[in-house]
Amino acid sequence: MSRQVQDAYIVAAARTPIGKSHRGVFRSTRPDDLLIHAIQAALAQVPGLDPKAIEDAVIGCAMPEAEQGLNMARSAALLAGLPDSVGGVTVNRFCASGLTAIQMAADRIRVGEAEVVLAGGAESMSMVPMSGNKPSINPRVFAADENLGIAYGMGLTAEKVAQRWKVDRQRQDAFALQSHERALAGIAAGEFADEIAPIEVVQRVPDLMSGAVRETRRTVSVDEGPRADSSLQALGKLRPVFASPKDPTGKATGLGTVTAGNSSQTSDGAGALILASEAAVKRFGLQPLARFVSFACRGVPPEIMGIGPIEAIPAALRLAGLQLDDLGWIELNEAFAAQSLAVIDSCGLDPSRVNPLGGAIALGHPLGATGAIRACTAIYGMRRRQQRYSMVTMCVGTGQGAAGIFERV
Repeated sequence: MSRQVQDAYIVAAARTPIGKSHRGVFRSTRPDDLLIHAIQAALAQVPGLDPKAIEDAVIGCAMPEAEQGLNMARSAALLAGLPDSVGGVTVNRFCASGLTAIQMAADRIRVGEAEVVLAGGAESMSMVPMSGNKPSINPRVFAADENLGIAYGMGLTAEKVAQRWKVDRQRQDAFALQSHERALAGIAAGEFADEIAPIEVVQRVPDLMSGAVRETRRTVSVDEGPRADSSLQALGKLRPVFASPKDPTGKATGLGTVTAGNSSQTSDGAGALILASEAAVKRFGLQPLARFVSFACRGVPPEIMGIGPIEAIPAALRLAGLQLDDLGWIELNEAFAAQSLAVIDSCGLDPSRVNPLGGAIALGHPLGATGAIRACTAIYGMRRRQQRYSMVTMCVGTGQGAAGIFERV
């Protein structure tokens, strides 16, 4: 970014707790309502900021349809109380949508096109299933073998990574258990308190006999996914979901190691950040949390999409002029234990710096919101531990990797 006009600073960052999809606390809560709550929580962190100074809202969503369709970014910004002058655009880079939204917001500031921009992400996998309500793959994908990976389910890509990078079932299960243990320890220590904006959930259940509606209210302030009863024994009993260890003849295939226990949880959640230029920081008396340093996205073969960060991480470091050892905190999205371990091994990441508070296997993965949520975790985490640089990185469906780097201010 040697040609940038100015720096972009994160001046506010907030997220909802993450709920389990379909049976969790947010199963009946609209994703745009989760986003509205996150936006309002971020705005509350900067009371001196004139909302009219916000020029745009860039929001990530992996399946932008139904309850999270119709340009959710614009409608949520208005429903959150922002003025009509604030624009809105919903962006989709699957699992990196939230991180891409932050990058797009930062770049508008860095090139001098804007002074204050809202960024974030939202996803309800309870209301909009993975692949959407009407998936329709182009028939050309099936016309040539080299394109078949575009249609692969994510679990099968994880199996291929596990086989090619020789990540066995035992390591995957141990990594999954560690994710739960770190997440539970972080919750107990209050390490998520800075980033989570507690939210009241209202549920209304009709009594079919009387016609009355029973209303219950509860405040949710903790991520729902981490399991205190997780163990290697329990994880070891789970069957592979995406591939069989043997072919129909009984011959070992080398596949069949990816289970529900060592994969990310499908989830609901939202996150929002406010980015500002140095001039806006001074004008409104804001306190920056971090500076946005660099972003990189790289493509990889779709059938092994999980190794995308292997290409994106070095590129983001080069753009930042940094070395791997400069990163004190690394949020590597745990789409699957198999791909997480392959990335850690291939890039030489220090396991103690990767997901210190657990990752998506324990905390959940609300697709398009995850990049924004994990950015909140990384920014507050490096501030608490007085680290200078942090990174958020993830693999992306159809074969991509993305990485973004932040500096503590």
